[in-house]
Amino acid sequence: MILSNKVRLKPNKLQETQLWKSTGIARFIYNWTLNRQQENYKNGNKFIKDNELRKELTQLKKSELSWLNEVSNNVTKQAVKDACNSYKSFFKKLSSFLKFKSKKKTKPSFYNDTSKLKVKEFSVLIEKVGWVRTAEHLPMNTKYTNPRISYDGKYWYISVGTEKVEPKIHHTTEIIGIDVGIKSLAVCSNELSFKNINKTSIVKRTKKRLFRLQRAVSRKYEKNKKGGVFVKTSNTIKLEKKIKLIYRRLKNIRQNYIHQSTTKIVKTKPSKIVVEDLNMKNRHLSKAIAEQCFAEFMRQIEYKCIFYGIEFIKANRYYPSSKRCNRCGNINKNLKLKDRTYKCICGYTEDRDLNASFNLRDYKLA
Repeated sequence: MILSNKVRLKPNKLQETQLWKSTGIARFIYNWTLNRQQENYKNGNKFIKDNELRKELTQLKKSELSWLNEVSNNVTKQAVKDACNSYKSFFKKLSSFLKFKSKKKTKPSFYNDTSKLKVKEFSVLIEKVGWVRTAEHLPMNTKYTNPRISYDGKYWYISVGTEKVEPKIHHTTEIIGIDVGIKSLAVCSNELSFKNINKTSIVKRTKKRLFRLQRAVSRKYEKNKKGGVFVKTSNTIKLEKKIKLIYRRLKNIRQNYIHQSTTKIVKTKPSKIVVEDLNMKNRHLSKAIAEQCFAEFMRQIEYKCIFYGIEFIKANRYYPSSKRCNRCGNINKNLKLKDRTYKCICGYTEDRDLNASFNLRDYKLA
C-alpha cells in the first residue's frame, strides 16, 4: 500500500528563492494551459492533448518564455498534465468549474521528478534547487511516487508516497460501531469516546485571538477607506499574515487530534468498523459541523482500516441509528436533537450517542 510521508524542509535563502520561482512558474503554466483549452473549446475544436501542449511550450521556451528554463523542466510538464486532468474531470462531472490559480489564494506547490529525487539522512535533492536540509529523514532505498513541494504559510514541506507493507495482525471478533457528532467527535460501541476538540481551552484561546485580530483588520479597512474603495496598508498586511498563521494552527490541532483518535480506534484490532454515511446540512449548526471535520475523520478511518486489514462498512445515511432502540428495535420518530438521553417505551434508557453506536455495530443484523 502506498502511504504519504510529509517532511518539513529547511532551505537557505537562495534555495527558498528558487522554490518560490518554481511555485510561480507552476501556477503560470497551469493558467496558460487552462486558457489554451478554453479558447480551443470556444472555437469548436477538440480537446488538446497534454503532449501537444508540451511541444508548443518547448518552442515558446526558446523565444518568448525563455525565463521558464530557470526551473526544472518537470515542473512545467507536470503543471500542463495537472491542468489537462482537471479539465477532463470537469467534463466527466467529477469536479466543479475550473478556476485560474490566484497568487494570493492558491497554496504554493510544484512537482519534483521521481527519477531526480535523491534522499540522504536529513537532506533531500530537489532538481535545480540542490540539497535541502530536512527536519527528519525520509525513508531510504525505496520507490517514491508523486513528490510534491508545498508551502503552508510558515514552512516548506515535501510530501512523497512510499510503498509500505501491510502489517499482519490478528483481529478480534469484535465489531465497532462509531457514531460521530457535535457534542463528541466520536462515540464507539466499545465505550471509547473522543471529546470535541473545539471545546478545549487551547482552541478557545486561539479562536479568541483570531476574533480580536479580525476585528482589528476590519477597523483598519474602515479607517483607511477612500470613497467606496478599501485601501490595504502595510499594517493591514501584517495583521492578515498573523490571521493566516492562526488558521494554520487551528487546522493542525484538529487534524492531529483526528489522527490520534482514528489510530486509537484501529489499534483495538476489531474485525469490522461501521460508520454512518452522514449528510449533515443544518444552517444553524453549519459552523460547528465544519469545525468537526467529519469528512477528514471518514477519510482517515477508511484508509487505516484498509492498511490494517479491517473491514470498513459505511451504513446507509437513512438508517435510523439514533432513533432506533437497540433492545427492542422500536423507532422513536419524535426524538429531537436536544434529547441527549434515549428513552424507549420498553423501558430501555441509554445515552443517545452510545445507543446509536450500538445500532451501528448491529447494522448488518438489523
